[in-house]
Amino acid sequence: MVDLLITNATVVDGTGAPPVVEAVAVIDGRVVARGADAAGPATRTIDASGLALSPGFIDIHTHYDAQVLWDPLCAPSLLHGVTTVIAGNCGLTLAPIVPGDEDFLTRLLAKVEAIPVEAISAGVSFAWKSFADYLDVLEGALALNVGVLVGHSALRRHVMGEAASEGAATDGQIAEMERLLAEGIEAGGLGFSTSTAKAQVDGDGRPTPPKLAERDEFLALAATAGAHVGTSMEFIPLSAMDGFDEGDAALLRDMSRLAHRSINWNALSITPGASDLHLRQLAVSDQAREEGGRVVPLMVPHNARWRMDFGPMNVGLKLVPGCERLFTLGSAELRAALADPAVRAEIAGHVDAVRGGFAQTIVESIERWVLNDTGAAALSGRVGRTVGELAREAGTTPLDTVLDLAVAADLDVGFVRYRYPEDEWTWARRAELLHDDRVVLGASDAGAHVDSIANAEYPTAALKELVRDRPVFRLEELVRLLSAAPAALYGLTDRGVIRPGAVADLVLFDPDTVGPDLLHFGHDFPAGAAHLVSKAKGIEAVLVSGTEVVRGGRPTGALPGRVLRSGRDTHTVAIS
Repeated sequence: MVDLLITNATVVDGTGAPPVVEAVAVIDGRVVARGADAAGPATRTIDASGLALSPGFIDIHTHYDAQVLWDPLCAPSLLHGVTTVIAGNCGLTLAPIVPGDEDFLTRLLAKVEAIPVEAISAGVSFAWKSFADYLDVLEGALALNVGVLVGHSALRRHVMGEAASEGAATDGQIAEMERLLAEGIEAGGLGFSTSTAKAQVDGDGRPTPPKLAERDEFLALAATAGAHVGTSMEFIPLSAMDGFDEGDAALLRDMSRLAHRSINWNALSITPGASDLHLRQLAVSDQAREEGGRVVPLMVPHNARWRMDFGPMNVGLKLVPGCERLFTLGSAELRAALADPAVRAEIAGHVDAVRGGFAQTIVESIERWVLNDTGAAALSGRVGRTVGELAREAGTTPLDTVLDLAVAADLDVGFVRYRYPEDEWTWARRAELLHDDRVVLGASDAGAHVDSIANAEYPTAALKELVRDRPVFRLEELVRLLSAAPAALYGLTDRGVIRPGAVADLVLFDPDTVGPDLLHFGHDFPAGAAHLVSKAKGIEAVLVSGTEVVRGGRPTGALPGRVLRSGRDTHTVAIS
């Protein structure tokens, strides 16, 4: 007798093979048979008629290091079919830690990754010192699988204290970091992560610790990671988003070549105003391959959306220089200001004056903003329409339309800005890069930037956008890129495919309805902290090791997930 028999499923097995309607049998958390061999009595049977059955999706760039301690689902990832996440990216981990550094690591993670500091402070006990202890705390309390890289910031702080944020390490300090990294990997850490990204600063506004490291420190830690079985590396260099300077490009290539491991970074981007940016970014991968290394860019597959509003979490007009003061006003005062023609003229002037940075991408896209949600019943019929459409209908400017809606809704209104415009040039470039074998899909930052984005939704969003709405991929192609491809990059053993012997991490979904739902704010983080929530449509069931953790779109409460440990759950991936 098998534990679980899934019948009549359209199996999309992760290999890229065409879908086939058949049964799948599971015993002790693993697939034991498919097709005609999957028959006989079963403890539980699921009739999957009309549904696709795929491997669980694998998200290799998340920041759930804190959230997983109070949320075993790593919501909303699990709701979107993600059964494995990799945390500890960008050099940010909560271990190893020296007593007294709890506040530093809390505020560092909160600042860099835009996670409410009050949530981390209330939800993280720091009941550990070593990286091994941290992994042990996670074990047995997970709905999905979690692997964790060992972060450079924690290593540096542990060894150097305050000096980690002040300057270069000595040879002895580097050797001690190597020892701690090796200890973390031997306990199950999946490898090494670091970042010198331009925008990242600590809780006091100082450079993050890796920004003070010199080249020999990065190379020494890469070599240490490469000395262990089943490890990988992740690094976001300072100049990545500008197309890489030669120093950063050479460092990435040399770290990979020295460690004999892949090193990934995020995120590959398309910028119409800099049409060769992605070519310069990809050139680093080609150079690494020629030198015997492997540098892998990650790419967000779907047209990611940012939510903007007029509340305390606003990341829209508040980012426009000159408009900040408005968002220090109370609600009644802000509403009155937005209705004042003189204030509106002032806002318009500030918007027109924006040059460069994220603020420019926001103001340039106002016409494409979509009304996402509102508490004003009179406006509910406009939800889902673009600001441009509403402006033309009302005979006003897009900016005035946004402000009119905010005033009419008594500020209870939210907009969504999509990252990319819907022009053919952008679509062509996106399709080209999404099919590029140098690229791995992901880069979600799930668990981070919870005030503005919810890219944990990328599997369902991509299935809707890139298979159903626009045939960029066949279903089997995209499923492979969301499951087997990231599993192969990290050497995750027996995951990412549906075949006899593979772990039964599975997703049942309706290809005709799968997709993300409207964004909204939840307040269920510790201390009641707000965070953006994205639920899924069309996900009928999610199974981890053969146990249903989501049924009918709702968590079951089961906790079959495990900590994925290097060497036990991973194998070394040859890079040349």
